[in-house]
Formats: sequence, structure tokens, C-alpha cells
Amino acid sequence: MPWREVSNRGTVDRWMNDWRWFWQPRGGVVSSRDAARVQVSAVALDALVRSGELVRVRRGAYVLRELHDAGNPEERYRLRTMAILRTRPTVDAASHHASVLMCGVDTHGVDLTVVDVIATVKSPRVRSGLRTHPGVGLAAATTGIHRVVQLPIALCQMVAGSGTIAAVCSMDDALHDQRVTTEQLRAAVDLLPKQSRDAVNRAIELTDETCESVGETRTRFLLHDLGFSVVSQHPITNAQGFVGRVDFLVEDLVVVEFDGLVKYGGQDGRAALAAEKARESRIVDCGYEVVRLVWSDLNQPAEVARRIREARRRALNRRNATASAR
Repeated sequence: MPWREVSNRGTVDRWMNDWRWFWQPRGGVVSSRDAARVQVSAVALDALVRSGELVRVRRGAYVLRELHDAGNPEERYRLRTMAILRTRPTVDAASHHASVLMCGVDTHGVDLTVVDVIATVKSPRVRSGLRTHPGVGLAAATTGIHRVVQLPIALCQMVAGSGTIAAVCSMDDALHDQRVTTEQLRAAVDLLPKQSRDAVNRAIELTDETCESVGETRTRFLLHDLGFSVVSQHPITNAQGFVGRVDFLVEDLVVVEFDGLVKYGGQDGRAALAAEKARESRIVDCGYEVVRLVWSDLNQPAEVARRIREARRRALNRRNATASAR
């Protein structure tokens, strides 16, 4: 049954169910060109948007409402990227942080209102939430049914597109998960415009594959900016052996832990909280002070610096008192 006209909600529901096979292979996204191939008219697409079954993310690009509304901002952005790619020539590919997110790598501080793609253009241009870049010499790969710039290249592109901190956050995540190697990142630099290579090389030097989340990477940048000496993923031991591995050891006196989205609700959460408190007590018994940070703390550098300095003072006082008592 061709989708040519839609007169009521019952008809829309029937068509959405009858044509479910049409959406699923495309990941829940479709272009007007895809729809036309199966005789789905522009009138029908408009009706599905009005009825709330579809979300129009750009001219000719649509996402199933149920998937769009169920996703977090990053998942919605991936769906939007997929839908836009359905409207582009087959030689185009997602690039920069669009490719990074399509590859399942975590991001922080990127612009989720603009989708980057490489295309047959001579210079970058932006229009209606789509930014196209020259793609000559850049290798693309396929993730699912969509083309993306290869991950090492896309991560390096992020330095110019999103800034050093955002790029290093994603580089750390990809390195930690062994999605890329430092050697692959360095090799990708030679494929970028000459004017951006020095900045990308400096960003690669700032990476730390031991960081386990973009929140930890952001914390590391903050601690360095505040002038502290920092060691990531440091093992703490006592006379009995291994106590735990901490996110950061600062000034050899203060343990800094980034809590991120840790939840302590429910029975499992209470057990996790009890275990964490016991671990923290053992760390303190080893002569350290513990400072815990969450996302909101990273926007208050002066307060973070004050807390760490006070913790450092307490740790020094305790160590001195212990030494005097011997």
C-alpha cells in the first residue's frame, strides 16, 4: 500500500506498523529520497511529523520519534547524523566529533547542534546545522550502513573543531578502550591541513590512556592547570599489600577521585557505598587525604584548589605527628 495520503491517526498507526520493516534496517532514520523509493509521499511524511511519529531533524531527514525521545543528547545527535547522511551523496562521510560519536567513543564539550561531514567541497561551509569539509585524502570506513571518517583521523580533527580539551577527552577514551593507538593518532596527523598539525601533535602529547572516563580527563586538566603534580591511576599499598588504585595522587599526599555518575540508591547502591567508605578509610590509614569531585566541582577551580590544599595540610600534619610519635 503506497503512502500517498494520510487522513487520520488510525491510518498513520497502521502504516507505521505495516512498514516497520522499512525503518529497522536504517536504524530508525530515513530520508525523503528513501521514502520516495517505496512510494511514501512528501505529504505522508509531513503528516507523520505532525502526528508525532517522526521528527524532522533537517530538510529531508527524519528520525522515529520513539527512538529520538528515548535517547540522551549524544544518542539523539547520533540519530541526527545518521539521518543527515541518508540525504547526502554516498561519497560523503561523518567527520570530526560526528564520526567519533558514531564510532561509540565518549565526548565532552562538543557542539551537538552541528553535524560535520567530509564532502566534495573546496572549503568548509556551514548551513542549517550541517558543516561540510573538504575530504580529499581522508580515509572513510563504514559503521553499520553509514560512512564515517576513520576514528584516528576524526579524533585528530577534533582539535581544530572542538578544542584541545574536548579532543583529548575523546582520545583518552579511545586509547583506554584500545580503539586506537598513539601511533595511529600520530600517523593521522599527516593527513590533516599543515596549519593544524602542530596543535594536534601537542594534544596527542597530553593524552593519558590510563584515564578511565572523560570526567577523569577533565579532572586531570583542571589539576594540572591549578599547578599540582598529578599521577593518574596510582596504586596505594600498605604493609598487608594492595589497598586500591586511585584516580589521581596529587602532591604525593592527596587522593583525588572523580565520582561522575556513581549512584548509591537501593540495596546494591548502599552496599557499594559501604565498600567505598571502607576503601577510603584504608587509604586514609595509609597517610593520605581523600578529595572527591563531581562534574559541578570542575566549574569551580578556586574551590577545588582550596579543598586540595587543606587536604594536603591535614595529610602533612598527620604524617608529621606520626613521625614524632615514633
